[in-house]
Amino acid sequence: MSDLSKKKCIPCEGGIPSFDITEIHKYLKKVDGWDVKEDDSKNFYLIKEFKFENFLKSQNFVNKVGEIAEKESHHPDIWFGWGYAKIKIFTHAIMGLAESDFILAAKIDKIPNDENV
Repeated sequence: MSDLSKKKCIPCEGGIPSFDITEIHKYLKKVDGWDVKEDDSKNFYLIKEFKFENFLKSQNFVNKVGEIAEKESHHPDIWFGWGYAKIKIFTHAIMGLAESDFILAAKIDKIPNDENV
């Protein structure tokens, strides 16, 4: 099994199908603790909540997510506050999930292990 965190996100401009539920479950095994949800339009997305000791650690984490997102040109939806951050990932151009979404999730999963957070 390849380490998704070592891959590069590929920008998507549409024109490809989003992953079906079988493909989603195959990739879900490669990331840690992410949930797959379906919105009102039946589009799938990844979501995960991270817990922290205080506001500053949440903010530092979110800043690191932002740095990764810019480097990968793949931008998640982010909510954060005192002691938490919630990240939602999907590919806007296809309104669903593709490999790059799981790559981004794997890269984000590496952040909490960083002693600087």
